[in-house]
Amino acid sequence: MSIYGLPENEARADGLCTARVIGQQRGQYRIVTAAGECAAVVSGRLRHEALTPSDFPAVGDFVLADMAQGGEAVIRSVLQRKSSFVRRAAGSARQEQVVAANVDTVFLCMSLNRDFSLRRLERDLAVAWESGASPVVVLTKADLCGDARRFALEAESVAGGVPVLVTTSLAEDGLAALAPYLRPGRTVAFIGSSGVGKSTMINRLLGETRQATGGLRGDDRGRHTTTSRELLPLESGALLLDTPGMREMGMWDAQEGIDRTFADVRALAAQCRFSDCTHGGEPGCAVQRAIREGGLAPERLAAFVRLSAESAYAQDSAGYLAQKERKFKEIAKINKARRSGR
Repeated sequence: MSIYGLPENEARADGLCTARVIGQQRGQYRIVTAAGECAAVVSGRLRHEALTPSDFPAVGDFVLADMAQGGEAVIRSVLQRKSSFVRRAAGSARQEQVVAANVDTVFLCMSLNRDFSLRRLERDLAVAWESGASPVVVLTKADLCGDARRFALEAESVAGGVPVLVTTSLAEDGLAALAPYLRPGRTVAFIGSSGVGKSTMINRLLGETRQATGGLRGDDRGRHTTTSRELLPLESGALLLDTPGMREMGMWDAQEGIDRTFADVRALAAQCRFSDCTHGGEPGCAVQRAIREGGLAPERLAAFVRLSAESAYAQDSAGYLAQKERKFKEIAKINKARRSGR
């Protein structure tokens, strides 16, 4: 297998070859095969049969492509994904779009200044677990913090055993903690708010200024500077994915990821007297008892309830849209048949 996870001596009866999407910008793709890189477009059939934006290729996807001689390759199909990060598609409140696929490890980046937020970390953990990738918490800009260890302990309190790393891009070995996750053939991605230092870390890992960086604004938050989606090879043999879409993802039917993020709350809920306990004022509520006894922070329960409600809304509304779309298609067929019978 190649660094991109591609078969090196592939022979398919249909003449197509396996490729991986390494770049995407405005519907144009860059793919790599065992023979090298080239530009690509999706086939008319794939475009016609795509039901949602998530059916189109995303950076990190493995695809089957028809390699044109001296022109653009044509992507015929997207192979099954082992992990995917989704967000609401642009211009649509009810359709999902995959912004990164086949990621092994996702670094949840949060800087040790005003960006630090346990509630945001819980949300990012839920999204990461739901994607199928393994999360790692990366606390950045330790040089701006006088007590990084205290913040690391706070992050560990909600991380549920997920590794928490403290880094700085200023020190020579400031990113050494990332090395165990950058093994050959592994794909890593970054999630984090604007200005947490993702582009600076990428430049350090690449050993060159590949991503533009922006300084801190007056509110200490920084400017987001990444504009394109790319899968970049590192000297270690790992692949690094950075995309601006990663910072805009909300809940999208992520209850499984939420349950894993809040495993402590779920374990307490299983001990409640009533199986349908809302953890409000019911008698025998183990969750409220844990809060009274100091074993669970009330803010953590509130975050669990809020994210669960947000995920349920996204799931129900998506189902409603699909049902509505089917209804309109049926009406269109009936009207077409009536016109044909005239």
